[in-house]
Amino acid sequence: MTTDVTTAKEILGIYQPGSTHMVGDGFPVRNLFPSNDLDRSVDPFLMLDYAGPQHFSATDHSRGVGEHPHRGFETVTIMYDGAVAHRDSAGNSGVIGSGDVQWMTAASGVVHEELHETQWAKQGGTFQAIQLWVNLPQAQKMSAPRYQTLLDADIPAVALEHGAGRLRVIAGTFQGQKGPARTFTPVELYDLQLEAGARVELTLPEGQSTSVFVLQGRLSVNGAKSAGEAELVVLKRQGSLVVLEVEQESRILIMSGKAIDEPIARYGPFVMNTKAELVQAVEDYQAGRMGHLS
Repeated sequence: MTTDVTTAKEILGIYQPGSTHMVGDGFPVRNLFPSNDLDRSVDPFLMLDYAGPQHFSATDHSRGVGEHPHRGFETVTIMYDGAVAHRDSAGNSGVIGSGDVQWMTAASGVVHEELHETQWAKQGGTFQAIQLWVNLPQAQKMSAPRYQTLLDADIPAVALEHGAGRLRVIAGTFQGQKGPARTFTPVELYDLQLEAGARVELTLPEGQSTSVFVLQGRLSVNGAKSAGEAELVVLKRQGSLVVLEVEQESRILIMSGKAIDEPIARYGPFVMNTKAELVQAVEDYQAGRMGHLS
């Protein structure tokens, strides 16, 4: 297959984690953005935390992060190893394990907790996950919250040509397979396992913000220098072609989405369009208008 270089996306940069910290007592994360000041380049994505891989010893205490609020965006948690239990003030609850995805739309506001699932915590094991924050357009920021549990069995997997590996379609479409996630704006979210020596060509919607995150292994994107563990390759919006040349067996996440291109105002767990809206979010949370967990 020939590569039409005129449509290939150019590389904006390759980024390493900009910060490393614990979220609560259960999520040791390496943050790729916003710590690398990439807001406009990765729009509509707001945050990428890579948790683990880290071994947790057996315990009767479910580690994690307790009650906290969100407004104005969605949280997407992709589990690779381990198990997380979620519950929120909108009455939703669920457990996601290896291969599952949780897509929570905070929108007008929810309070939730995310903890290592009780039985998994009692056994201990390796924990590995990614949490993304996906922005919402201004028109949807104050819509009703919703919650999607996307089980591994419901996420279509496509075998790539020439034994290159497989691609799971979490959101968007690939080769006629549609991911189960319902999104407010166009988003393509793919989980790929790739074999060493493979060459894979992907065509994404023209003009989207596209990034490739390497969980493990090593590969190059569109002829740039190779990227390894916990590195993020950010591409320019123009073009649609992404070529992966795999040096070592790799696990990667491809994030691509139509930029919302609206003002972004952040304060902790709130992402709105103006400072006044952030002040209102804090007041609403403190007044209990986002609810609480019993």
